[in-house]
Amino acid sequence: MSENSSSTASTEPESSDSLKTFGVVFKGFRKRAGLTQEELAPLVRYAAATIASIEQGRRLPPRDLVERAEDVLDGFGVLKEAARFLARKPGLASWFRQWADLEEQAITLYTYECRLVPGLLQTEAYARTLFAHQLPPLDDEQVEAQLLARGQRQQLLRERPNTTFGFILEEHVLLRRIGGLDVTREVIERIIALAELRNVELQVMPLVRETHAGLDGPIRLLETPDNQWFAYCEGQRNGQFMTDLKEISILQRRYARMRGQALPLEDSLSLLRQMRGAL
Repeated sequence: MSENSSSTASTEPESSDSLKTFGVVFKGFRKRAGLTQEELAPLVRYAAATIASIEQGRRLPPRDLVERAEDVLDGFGVLKEAARFLARKPGLASWFRQWADLEEQAITLYTYECRLVPGLLQTEAYARTLFAHQLPPLDDEQVEAQLLARGQRQQLLRERPNTTFGFILEEHVLLRRIGGLDVTREVIERIIALAELRNVELQVMPLVRETHAGLDGPIRLLETPDNQWFAYCEGQRNGQFMTDLKEISILQRRYARMRGQALPLEDSLSLLRQMRGAL
């Protein structure tokens, strides 16, 4: 599932040689222990389907799953070492599901968005508008499934009070009035309320800005508990998961520059309140 869409093409990450290699190693240790995927699942506290995806090289293994599997399968440290190498592998292709897995562990999450309100900040009505008008069209069951997944993901903001969430969003995203006046007013109110949380940093990039470091598009940056950084960039029909430290450094520098170009928190909140009052 991607941040802003739910096309079937994006429900699983694109495979890579490094993911496939880790999957083969993982499967070998599982078989050596005499366990089926179904038997291993409760021992590592993940679904058998997740284990299957990892063994097939279609999913980046979550860090806590690797640590539990290391103990359960008596991996001699091999699984942990292989996973660390996998995380450092440059150019690892993926879809958004990998990013969502890492979000659940992150200690820092930075998001710059120039197209629409970021998923973590959306209201149900705003998200429903996006899903209901998606092309190709979704049926009612698919729309509801996407809304449920979006709502579950948004719990991160309150369930992870020690995680820093940073957002820079463009003023014009709200001026577009997706869903109409009532929907826009509601999403502005939600953004204002979330900005009051101690772990949420919010800035608005003003409509008029003579210099702008983010003109190449949206940026997402993430820091894990062991201080590894990842980046994610999303297009129309796919996403690119970045582990190359040089590429991540460029995006970090751009995001840092934008923090100086965007309005500070109090000015951002003042602008949002003005926009809400004008609706």
